[in-house]
Amino acid sequence: MPDVTAVEKFPCAACGAQAEWNPARQLLVCPFCGTATPFRVDATTGAIVELDLVKALRELPDDQRGWETARRTVQCRSCKAVSVFDPERVGQNCDFCGSPALVDYEEIKAPIRPQSLLPFKVTEPQVREQIRKWYAGKWLAPNALKRRALVDRVHGVYIPYWTFDAHVVCPWEAEAGHYYYTTERYRDNKGHNQTRQVRHVRWEPASGEVRHFFDDEPVPGTHGVSHSLLSEVEPFPTAELVPYDRGFLSGFVIEHYQVVLVEAAQNSVAGMTRKLRDMCAAEVPGDTHRNLQIHPTFSGQTFKHILVPIWLLSYTYGAKVYQVVVNGYTAAMAGEYPKSPWKIALLVLVAIVIALIVLVIMSQE
Repeated sequence: MPDVTAVEKFPCAACGAQAEWNPARQLLVCPFCGTATPFRVDATTGAIVELDLVKALRELPDDQRGWETARRTVQCRSCKAVSVFDPERVGQNCDFCGSPALVDYEEIKAPIRPQSLLPFKVTEPQVREQIRKWYAGKWLAPNALKRRALVDRVHGVYIPYWTFDAHVVCPWEAEAGHYYYTTERYRDNKGHNQTRQVRHVRWEPASGEVRHFFDDEPVPGTHGVSHSLLSEVEPFPTAELVPYDRGFLSGFVIEHYQVVLVEAAQNSVAGMTRKLRDMCAAEVPGDTHRNLQIHPTFSGQTFKHILVPIWLLSYTYGAKVYQVVVNGYTAAMAGEYPKSPWKIALLVLVAIVIALIVLVIMSQE
């Protein structure tokens, strides 16, 4: 994915250069002369509202589509990430995997516009220092990796998320297991009579109903960032969302959603259903259960399309691409790194030596 700068220009009032969103000052700031440029969220965007999911899946109105400005969309042939940027900007290598194979991406219809976003609060210097300390603590990482100035490749990215709300009524039935114990007599290996407690389970039918409201269940819309890493840096506090305004995007990379609404809705229902199963399991009386069946009914389903901030480091080591992700609002961090086979072999050897020493000591007792 290429660098995706602001989709609209925000010239500095003092020198005319492009002002960028500054997480530390929470203002648009000129990177050249330091002049701050206050701005107000576009009143035409209105308040943050939940959109009816059923109506949206049928047909979303055109006035809720598009980026509100001219843009060019390209896709990386390698990792499939799609980026949106100023049409005057020349494409570079993909920021998610480093591939130069970028092609124009043609959409069937304009994308659903983000309604709201979380602005960056964590600064780049903070993130660089955080990643340095993280790498320093990874003993299994190759020494050659630690010597590389990888933090120079950190950049800010707004990535797409979908959030879903739903009221759920979920009847359930199961077999509830209650433990009880009996005393059993036996002979030990020396021929002595002994007794022990043996656990049994008494099974009884059970049923009930769980009612729950899911609020802002998140589903990533990105293909450029590892979903497993994103799950480690969640949550993105949706209570702090602000209405979508292009000023917050200035100076940062933006990714176009690749998980479309219908797929995201399906993923959301699957995620809610897994949570409902755990909720119903907790309602089953007794000590254990089996054959749990749940029957959820969803209603009042709504959604939002939002942008959330992350600091992203992508690098190639050997033939594999690795990523480090930092939540741009909370500073939560997760990452991948290569492991040295020599250090792993040394660790295994040390473990074997320790195990042999323990065996020798035990045999002498």
